[in-house]
Amino acid sequence: MNNEYARSIYDRLLDEMTHGVKGGLYHATQIRFAYNSNRIEGSRLSEEQTRYIFETNAIDTAANVDDIIETVNHFACFDCMLKNAKRPLGEDMIKRMHAMIKRGTSQERLDWFNAGEYKALPNVIGGRETTPPGDVAAEMKNLIGAYARLSEIGLKEIVDFHFKFEQIHPFQDGNGRVGRMLLFKECLAFGVTPFIIDERHKLFYYRGLGEYEKEPGFLLGTCESAQDDYIRMAGRFFVM
Repeated sequence: MNNEYARSIYDRLLDEMTHGVKGGLYHATQIRFAYNSNRIEGSRLSEEQTRYIFETNAIDTAANVDDIIETVNHFACFDCMLKNAKRPLGEDMIKRMHAMIKRGTSQERLDWFNAGEYKALPNVIGGRETTPPGDVAAEMKNLIGAYARLSEIGLKEIVDFHFKFEQIHPFQDGNGRVGRMLLFKECLAFGVTPFIIDERHKLFYYRGLGEYEKEPGFLLGTCESAQDDYIRMAGRFFVM
């Protein structure tokens, strides 16, 4: 899909958010993105519960409190991301996203958790060690700096950034949700059709991350497939 169409998606999302449009692309994206990104990380809320929270700011059944809070936080973080989508990526923005995702959760109340700050304790992803806490700040500066110096940024470069971000795993928890929010933001920033990693395809996504250094095409292909899914969803709101 060409850059002009990708820009029209951004314009439509921003316009609908600004004017509080119900039932449009922004509305559908918020629900689908929050549901899938949180579900990948273990949320037990259904898509219909996610929709109910977005549309009514209420919950109609028993649910885990953190799942509810993180769903509402995801909606707010998406709005913040959309307003700042064209700004250059920086550490302050990334930390702010993490703080927003984790605001008010039980994890935020833990002294060592450091919501909105880099991790204090080692963590792993898929059984693999990640960057030690003492090296995270330098690694993140290097990653963002190298990305900013690229002469051209397209889907391949955005996906590569995502892999390296997840490999560093800079926060104690919430890295996946922040990372996927950054994927969406950078697609909007550079005229690339955005996408949402569907919870049903999380095993392909995790495999793509796990095998990226040997075969980057698998993760890239998963993201391209997700682009196709988003284009089909967006097509309901555009005359193609």
